[in-house]
Amino acid sequence: MTEIKLTEEIESEKPKKGKDIEAIINIYTSFNNTIAHVTDMSGRTIAKISGGMVTKHGRLKANPTIAIFIEKRITELLNELGVKNLYVRIRAKTNSPALGPGAHAMIKSLTRDGFKILNIIDTTRFPRGGPKKKGGRRGRRV
Repeated sequence: MTEIKLTEEIESEKPKKGKDIEAIINIYTSFNNTIAHVTDMSGRTIAKISGGMVTKHGRLKANPTIAIFIEKRITELLNELGVKNLYVRIRAKTNSPALGPGAHAMIKSLTRDGFKILNIIDTTRFPRGGPKKKGGRRGRRV
């Protein structure tokens, strides 16, 4: 009788295999700042951390080292919630030819901390024509 109870207790204490919790991390990198915005799958904000929250030096906000510090803060919050999988969306300044310096450092640091990155998407906006430029048909004459 006691053996049956012991085996039942051991089986109930085993962690149940369920689906890992997923989140979306939106990384905005310009040459002046780095902003990370973490949401759950429905779009509700979990955390939003920028370079200015980590450092007080304005010239360092877009630094890869500061991006790693931002990632460390995000890791603490996500580990409390039990998030294991991430979808990453990277965005640079509109019409910018390259990402800011913090994006790659942040992604490498996320993988080092044990997160499984399911997808990386570049969501940088680019203009598609836009409004008519001023100057008339023959352009600005000097």
